[in-house]
Amino acid sequence: MKILVVDDEHDIKTLFEQRFRREIRSGELVFDFAHSGEEALTYLDDHFSEIVLILSDINMPGMSGIELLKRIRTARPSAPPTVMMITAYNDDENFNQAKKYGADDFLTKPIDFANLKQKLTHSL
Repeated sequence: MKILVVDDEHDIKTLFEQRFRREIRSGELVFDFAHSGEEALTYLDDHFSEIVLILSDINMPGMSGIELLKRIRTARPSAPPTVMMITAYNDDENFNQAKKYGADDFLTKPIDFANLKQKLTHSL
């Protein structure tokens, strides 16, 4: 399963690589990373058919995760991938906007990696 993680925090890559070391090594999961909504859209232009899941932070400078989600769902309304939104703020407004634009799930920071692994296992 190929997963695109979109987050402006650069240490997120190291964190995911540590937490999913076994799954990466076995080839079960492949992670790519974008550090902005704009970078994610550029990446998706070339790799959209490969991505099964997008994990996107909501609060990023420039294009927010909500705007990224909206653009993904507008460009390809019936196509995968699954999109999970991640935020440090557990508020109704972000949740409602994410659901409105087609988010499949909603996670809060700090990420509960045991819970995320369980969700990914069910997606495989």
